[in-house]
Amino acid sequence: MPSSHEFIKDKRNNNIKIFINNKFYKRDNAKISVFDSGFLLGDGVWSGIRYHNNKFLFLKDHLNRLFDDAKKISLKIHLTKKNITKILFDTIKINKMKTDVHIRLIISRGIKITPYQDPAFTISNPTIVIIPEYKKPQNSIYKNGLVLKTVKTIRGPHNVQDPRINSLSKLNCILACIEAKKKKADEALMFDIKGNIATNNSTHFFYVKNKCVITSTGKYCVRGITRQKIIDLCKKNKIKVYEKDFKMNDLMKAEEAFVTGTFANIIPVKRINNKKFDLKKNNITAKIRDLYLELMDK
Repeated sequence: MPSSHEFIKDKRNNNIKIFINNKFYKRDNAKISVFDSGFLLGDGVWSGIRYHNNKFLFLKDHLNRLFDDAKKISLKIHLTKKNITKILFDTIKINKMKTDVHIRLIISRGIKITPYQDPAFTISNPTIVIIPEYKKPQNSIYKNGLVLKTVKTIRGPHNVQDPRINSLSKLNCILACIEAKKKKADEALMFDIKGNIATNNSTHFFYVKNKCVITSTGKYCVRGITRQKIIDLCKKNKIKVYEKDFKMNDLMKAEEAFVTGTFANIIPVKRINNKKFDLKKNNITAKIRDLYLELMDK
């Protein structure tokens, strides 16, 4: 099955240089310690960032979220946002990249003296990894749309593992993804603890009804940068948009649906469970995507 992250393979990625703690390594030589908190425990935060036409898209928003999430898990990043911005540009420069680049910026709590969860057993500064890759989405996903199916794996409460934090601990989303793939879907549509639709396993969900765009309250999903840009664009262009609780029954009356994410921006949905959407009538989705592509080029 395809997914929202289907990409065109690019041979240039074989020779990329990856940043790890102040040094650059060829792809095959880029390694971290088996005692790293990220490897051992999924203890850390990350962000996916696009580099488009010689600029990082919404870099300030991504770094603000990264530092906010780190603070929420009591991970003190030893570098400033300005320091990390310089490293990001150095990474682009050493790889001679211009556009169609996806960056994975990863910060783990650091090296452990022994495999144990207590942060007090960390004996190094946080580990910083930057993986730049040439990545263009497959055009077919925009034409064909995605199949979503609801799953039993839910987005949990804030006092278990806060689903708003973009942490390295992605098991919840991975289990939802596995469940969806077994149902022959491209992505999982996940509920929150109250039975409302929350988000997908790796993208954010929107639907359109009576020319109104509707998404969740955001209380049980990562603070999506692209998601927020879509909400802002709708408001700016007089497209009614609502962040609210809604149930599966509400989707049965929807006219359009789409997902958003940093990598592929806006992708239409062609089916949710047994509910089918006519992609030829995706007027609102198409308009929003055009507005977003314009924003990318500003």
